[in-house]
Amino acid sequence: MKKVVTTLLIVGLIISCNSTQKTVTDSTNVVTKTSDTVRIANDEIEYEVIIIDPGFSSFLYGQARPRGYYSESFLEQRNRLYVMEWNSRVLQPTRFDPNLYEMQIDYDPNIHYGYEVNYLIYNYFIYFQIHYKQQLAGFVPRI
Repeated sequence: MKKVVTTLLIVGLIISCNSTQKTVTDSTNVVTKTSDTVRIANDEIEYEVIIIDPGFSSFLYGQARPRGYYSESFLEQRNRLYVMEWNSRVLQPTRFDPNLYEMQIDYDPNIHYGYEVNYLIYNYFIYFQIHYKQQLAGFVPRI
């Protein structure tokens, strides 16, 4: 019994030491990956995006198109459409599953969020549509 407890304690310590990784993309945007949580923040324009969805990190690094594949204007246009449809569904909880569409997304098309933020948000929408079998804004999600 003592060996099992000691082994579990050692494994727990090893896992906890390696559970958080930070990657700085540039001087204003910080992307933090903790398990299946992706956090995007920019202190200059005071925004924060936290994506907590099991499997999104795996999708992002395993199936999503690489950074630079889409232009920033393409990502911004699609994100505007997806956010409008998402927010519309949040306001219709009797028609759409309120467990999927829990809260509105405050995405202002007049703010320049940068490529990285638009890339991550776009890929989350693609992941969401594929994983939960939803279709936002009439586009078939492409990987």
